Amino acid sequence: MDMRGRAQVNSFSKPGKLVRNRIPQIIRDGGAEPVVYTAGRGEDRHRLRDKLGEEAAEFLAADDNAAPEELADVLEVVYALAADLGVDEDQLEKIRAAKTAERGDFSDRIIWTGNR
Repeated sequence: MDMRGRAQVNSFSKPGKLVRNRIPQIIRDGGAEPVVYTAGRGEDRHRLRDKLGEEAAEFLAADDNAAPEELADVLEVVYALAADLGVDEDQLEKIRAAKTAERGDFSDRIIWTGNR
């Protein structure tokens, strides 16, 4: 489901969803045998984008107690997407800091409602 409650249509035909690397072993440790495959180039980028939407939706639905953990999941996906683009965490932070220096951050909670 997307954030508006509509079913998401994947741009690939294989079922499943992207999971963290240790999830198959955690499933095995629980007594089940996971059915998995490794996404190829191209599919992985689509799966990461889908995962970002999934994790963002979970963060938006979370209460204040669960929100930090959900936000950490969003950050993990953001780092994976950046790596897919050839940008490491340090480079991403430099880009973020440069944008903050140029355009500011969100700490003042300013809401823009248009121009006169």
